[in-house]
Amino acid sequence: MLYFLVIPGTYFSNQKFTILSYVFILTYLIPLFMMIFLKRLKLIKSYRTESVNERKLPVILMIFLFYILANSLESILLLKDLSLLFYASSFGLAMLFIFLFRDFKMSIHLLALGISTGFFIALSDKYGQSFLLVIMALIIISGFLASARLHLKAHSVKEVFSGFFTGILAVMAIYLFL
Repeated sequence: MLYFLVIPGTYFSNQKFTILSYVFILTYLIPLFMMIFLKRLKLIKSYRTESVNERKLPVILMIFLFYILANSLESILLLKDLSLLFYASSFGLAMLFIFLFRDFKMSIHLLALGISTGFFIALSDKYGQSFLLVIMALIIISGFLASARLHLKAHSVKEVFSGFFTGILAVMAIYLFL
């Protein structure tokens, strides 16, 4: 939603609603039902997917969902920016997936905020506009979330920082090379 507030565009309300509904279904509803299904099949023990092995299947499914979403948005001229976001999300999750095989549980929360931050950095470059307030707000939110994840002992400092910076690097790689 933030994208539609800060990027100039000629979207009608019904177009925004349709796009946001499509994104919501592919990034929230389908993953939610996937997790319920995986838990019923006893492929995961809890929705928190605390172990490295429990994370592998949900992450690989999300990689494909984000890739499908990016491909479908890329074909719409006015939505190429959003395709960058979802290609980067897919790429960031793929990098996270690789680290799972090294028993390294990178923070998915901070990966997402790193991707969001990197996305607005890339948009600043693309449009020649400063989205500094948005970027600063995202960095501050990332700091609060990182502190919470550390306080809950859900991750180590290394896992939190690697998640955030992997997210930023994923966007930069997709933006610069695609």
